[in-house]
Amino acid sequence: MNFTRFLFLTLSCHSVSNSLRIHRKVYFLTVLHHIRDIKDPEHPYSLEELKVITEDAIEVDDNKSHVRVTFTPTVEHCSMATVIGLCLRVKLIRCLPPRYKVDIRVAPGTHATEAAVNKQLNDKERVAAALENPNLVDMVDECLAPSYA
Repeated sequence: MNFTRFLFLTLSCHSVSNSLRIHRKVYFLTVLHHIRDIKDPEHPYSLEELKVITEDAIEVDDNKSHVRVTFTPTVEHCSMATVIGLCLRVKLIRCLPPRYKVDIRVAPGTHATEAAVNKQLNDKERVAAALENPNLVDMVDECLAPSYA
């Protein structure tokens, strides 16, 4: 039995409130699955291994079609914070249905220029401009490439 069929059978066996809870958990796990293996631009580890992203930092509201990921840079003056945030945004935009609004944030108090980074990561025009830079796109694609370690 494949996972999709198992999931459908599981959902159909529960009450409405349980299936809604499971449905929300499935979207949460989907988001986590998509971002957990993104590689750090400066280190040979994933963002999850470096604890830049954690399960607690992912919020999914399926009713409002909203996903928020809050990440914690490894150091307060991390020069790659915007690149990490851009990687998270690009990965989720590529993987989630287009109805979702993606919100990427630096965890409060974890970066020296937190407000500026948050503004840059959530401004559509700035994100679009960043993705027109071939060097930046190459860096993002490298971080998003699957690793077969």
